[in-house]
Amino acid sequence: MKSKSAISEPAPEIIREQKLFKEMGLTEAEYEQIIGLLGRLPNWTEVGIYSVMWSEHCSYKNSKPLLKRFPTEGPRVLQGPGEGAGVIDIGDGQAVVFKIESHNHPSAIEPFQGAATGVGGIIRDVFSMGARPVALLNSLRFGNLSSPRVRYLFDQVVAGIAHYGNCIGIPTVGGEVMFDDCYEGNPLVNAMCVGILNHEDLQKGIASGTGNPVIYVGASTGRDGIHGATFASEELNEGSEEKRPAVQVGDPFMEKLLLEACLEMVKKGILLGIQDMGAAGLTCSSAEMAAKGGQGLDLNLDLVPQREEGMTPYEIMLSESQERMLLVVEQGREQEIKEICDKWGLQSAVVGRVTEGNRYRIFHGGKIVADIPVNTLVDDAPVYVREGRVPDYYQAYQNIRAEEAFLDVSPQEALDKVISSINTGSKRYVYRQYDHMVRTSTAVCPGSDAAVIVVRGTEKALAMSTDGNGRYVYLDPVQGGRIAVAEAARNVVCAGAVPLGITDCLNFGNPEKPEVYWQLSQSIDGMAEACRILETPVVGGNVSLYNETKGEPIYPTPVVGMVGLVEKREHITTSAFKRAGDAILLLGETFAELGGSELQHALTGEVRGRAPVCDLEKEKALYKVVLAAIQKGWVSSAHDASEGGLAVALAESCIDGQKGAEVTIQTSLAPIVHLFSESQSRVILSVPDEYVEEVHQLAEKNGVACSRIGRVTQEAHLSIAVNGTRVIGSDVAELTKRWEEAIPCAMNPSSTLTN
Repeated sequence: MKSKSAISEPAPEIIREQKLFKEMGLTEAEYEQIIGLLGRLPNWTEVGIYSVMWSEHCSYKNSKPLLKRFPTEGPRVLQGPGEGAGVIDIGDGQAVVFKIESHNHPSAIEPFQGAATGVGGIIRDVFSMGARPVALLNSLRFGNLSSPRVRYLFDQVVAGIAHYGNCIGIPTVGGEVMFDDCYEGNPLVNAMCVGILNHEDLQKGIASGTGNPVIYVGASTGRDGIHGATFASEELNEGSEEKRPAVQVGDPFMEKLLLEACLEMVKKGILLGIQDMGAAGLTCSSAEMAAKGGQGLDLNLDLVPQREEGMTPYEIMLSESQERMLLVVEQGREQEIKEICDKWGLQSAVVGRVTEGNRYRIFHGGKIVADIPVNTLVDDAPVYVREGRVPDYYQAYQNIRAEEAFLDVSPQEALDKVISSINTGSKRYVYRQYDHMVRTSTAVCPGSDAAVIVVRGTEKALAMSTDGNGRYVYLDPVQGGRIAVAEAARNVVCAGAVPLGITDCLNFGNPEKPEVYWQLSQSIDGMAEACRILETPVVGGNVSLYNETKGEPIYPTPVVGMVGLVEKREHITTSAFKRAGDAILLLGETFAELGGSELQHALTGEVRGRAPVCDLEKEKALYKVVLAAIQKGWVSSAHDASEGGLAVALAESCIDGQKGAEVTIQTSLAPIVHLFSESQSRVILSVPDEYVEEVHQLAEKNGVACSRIGRVTQEAHLSIAVNGTRVIGSDVAELTKRWEEAIPCAMNPSSTLTN
């Protein structure tokens, strides 16, 4: 790579006089606070260090007070928020480790590398905890595929995710993709990783022991990714394309070597502390490790492996080059680290020492180029409690009865339209690019309610799902927040798993706008309430704010990554109808709830009205019934009725199993409303006749509505009658064709796909 000449850094007086700190994302008040903490003017490197450590991405300065509302503890929680990933006990001395994070802004500018390095970063978060990664998931949002730019972003993001996961050999087993105009300029790319560890292997990012060496391991440091954390903490605009150098470049093969080397160090018990050099690179990892350990740190940047000439201290400290890890070991064990790194073809270098006190000192060229009280970087970051304001549209939408717009639409026409939409259509176009069978632990592949990975050497399995509906949150942040958690839990329950906990990624607009802050605050309230009632603590996550383009925010989109435990593999359940003759049961009640629905969006392009209501006590009772029925062996299939409503859920179960269904419904609602309402707390079960009465009694005992609505047929035809009149009659082959061609047709608008 062609080297750049060293950049001339402005003097402290010039930084203040010309307010150059603003270019790094600091406000005048924050800059003055830094002067007060240091007792002098900061130099260029110090301003850069404070700017990234005090960015929203690293300090959560706009969200920290709100995040405290989340329940983070529980009897199974071994590690909650504050480390690389959350850790939950799954019994027998094992634990599941998981985390979700965003790479939204980088993916908008450089979609392939932005998405790929998002995957790489979340993998490092998991194996830095001492866990072996076993699965990847994602949650993606894009604009409408009618736009060539959106098609390009979508294609490249999926390719980037596939490239990194496939090359490193970790299966990508699940996720979700949704499309809406509000994401056109600012796509959302949220990546989740799940790993497994033995309790004794759990690691933390702490620097301890005065005199102990700080060791750099992995790829060399370059100029890629500089100020990536700051870039992620500002709105996208016309100048964002110029930030392309802030997007890192990933090397999954290097990461594979780093993963194996670090896990070998864990098994040999060498490490005192380990942390990924992710957002804010060497700065964040070293400063956080020192602060958590109550120690100081000396770093000598001359010893940092560099792949470009003339790099300044500012560049070295703020680079976000990928595939790098920072370690602390006992003095005298440096050679053991070197031998392991040599074995795996990795470079390593002792770049610093743990010191007494709290000074964070950076050396370069034999001089001290930064001298900062380390706790001020972590503990003294500003915290903003902002004023929220209810948006004007919110009150107006409360009086809209969304169902009234569709009373003249035939259910058959609606099903044909909705099953063909890019939101409810098959996502095979995406997941066929992923290797979801590598490592041979995948029990349920992408396409069902939740993916399932078996825990080797045991009868257990892990179900996992990512969920979030920005339309619901836009219409009603509290209800939308509840639904995000509830639907994720419902999906793992339908797979036969007990929900354990969540990791979340909160994707919102500019929190300095009162309406956006209100959305953020209210949705966290809804999510926190759901987590408490459903007993799914939040063990980690990420906040991604400033998701706006030219001043227009995305829909508020909290994404929930849920992990559940299947106690016995025989309980693993999927959404596909499997046995002709099985009864089809609907658990839960249906109301007139079409605000924010896929029917509304597919037919009108609008999002308006009231969001569905989520009764969390009903939701909890539903889980109890579904899990008990599955564990007793009464259930052939289970499927959540969510986007698209009952009609789409039935069609999906037919498509998945290539079976048919004869359904008869009695209702006081209009057929179109009953079939496409997106009422919550509903699950479709297929159950052998001999167990139908047992399921009815179990549901009644727990206060869950249960109605027999039909039977599975060998003939692959879906027939739905409402109040004695058949309103839908579709061959499953035709439904399958419409469903599978939704995204491929949208990606190739000039061609007509044939089967």
